Formats: sequence, C-alpha cells, structure tokens
Amino acid sequence: MALTWEDVVKLATGLPGVEESTWWRSPALKVGGKGFGRLRVEAEGGLALVCDLTEKEALLASGDPAFYTTPHYDGTGFILIDLDRIDRERLREMLDDAWWLTAPPKVRGQREFHTY
Repeated sequence: MALTWEDVVKLATGLPGVEESTWWRSPALKVGGKGFGRLRVEAEGGLALVCDLTEKEALLASGDPAFYTTPHYDGTGFILIDLDRIDRERLREMLDDAWWLTAPPKVRGQREFHTY
C-alpha cells in the first residue's frame, strides 16, 4: 500500500521536537526550526529527506526503485523517496536517521539511544 504525506507526518511526529511546517512552499518536517524532509510538489514528486552522503550513494547503487535523485539533488545530503515504493518500516528508520542528523544536540538528548 502506498504511503501518503499524512503517513510520513504521523511517523515523524513521534520523534522529539518534530513539527509539520512548510519549506520551499511545500509541506515539510522540521526539528529545532531546521527542515529535514519535505514533500516535493515539483513534477518528479517524492519525498526529499536528509541523508548521509555515503548512505545516499549506497541507496542509489542498490537499484531499489524507491530511491532516486535529480540533478538538483546530486551531491547533496538529500535522497528522494518514492512513497509508492517504500516500506513503512524502512521509511520510519530513514526518518529517524534524518531527524538524528538534523536535530540540535539538546533535542537529540531527549532520545535514550540511536542506532546510527
């Protein structure tokens, strides 16, 4: 079953300090005032999510059709995700990683552990 923006928000807002907002005139997720994910309303669609560059390279090299990039995002710390093709649990893990990379230390301290 395809995931929706509402599913993304529900998963992400379970993390400390996450708020639904806007970023680049599109629906977004922020923590500590910093964006870590946004629903792309551009022609290609998808979810743009903060991602470690090494992890991004591995995801793109895996051939998994859930992950892609565009020239605008090449070389950046964002992976594009097709919500029609990603598993809910995998997305939950990726949201957690994106949150961890973005959240201020004080907010990260609200978590007992992170398996990053």
